[in-house]
Amino acid sequence: MTLSYVVTGGGRGIGRAVVERLLLGEKDTVVAVEREPGALDWAGSRVIPLIGDAADEEVAAWAADLAQEAGTLAGWVNNAAVFRDASVHSSPIAEVRALIAANLDLAVVGCATAVRHFLASGTPGAIVNVTSHQATRAVPGSLPYSTAKAATEGLTRALAVEYGRYGIRVNAVAPGSVATERYEEFLAGQAPEDAAAVVAELARLHPLGRVAAPSEVASVVAHLLSPDAAFVNGATIPVDGGRTVLGLDPESRE
Repeated sequence: MTLSYVVTGGGRGIGRAVVERLLLGEKDTVVAVEREPGALDWAGSRVIPLIGDAADEEVAAWAADLAQEAGTLAGWVNNAAVFRDASVHSSPIAEVRALIAANLDLAVVGCATAVRHFLASGTPGAIVNVTSHQATRAVPGSLPYSTAKAATEGLTRALAVEYGRYGIRVNAVAPGSVATERYEEFLAGQAPEDAAAVVAELARLHPLGRVAAPSEVASVVAHLLSPDAAFVNGATIPVDGGRTVLGLDPESRE
């Protein structure tokens, strides 16, 4: 049986790694949702590109339809995110609220679309939400992102309870720092000594002494989507090298 999946933000970073991991199945197909057309230039024939906003209900419904046409929709990964800091003392409240909504909406729309599809087709399925260590360990300036990711973990638990009886599993992964293209571009823009200091500081924050490779997060996502995780439901799995349990403050109070 050919299986299909939807991965939002599937063109770069963790999303691309998830798509590549899911394509290890010889027949499986992935619908990759991306806002930037060029982000999916690398994709092969078993990746169906869909350019659009993953928080748009019509785009999400289109992704589900494309996936079902390619095979039996078995899993949905809400990976797309908006990275922009704001603080309530210096940013307009409307901006803070909009940033929270921008991230939370991506998960809500994706989850709702997937759940409705699984129910309508009468087939079981799995959803994985990509959250962050910042859902439980916020840093200064991260309020919109941390708030949305904490809410997404609550959403994960609520959906797991409500729809588990229908064979729909909902879980989350919470990465620490990851060596995505965004991370590499940031380091490349620093002076060599400054880049080395950033790498050393991130090594200090993670007990394993380094940041994650995108593929290491993708492997956990793929596991949660697979039959091997058939009795895992409502869980948030840290994929942070122990950063959260260590709990060091990356921005010491001045």
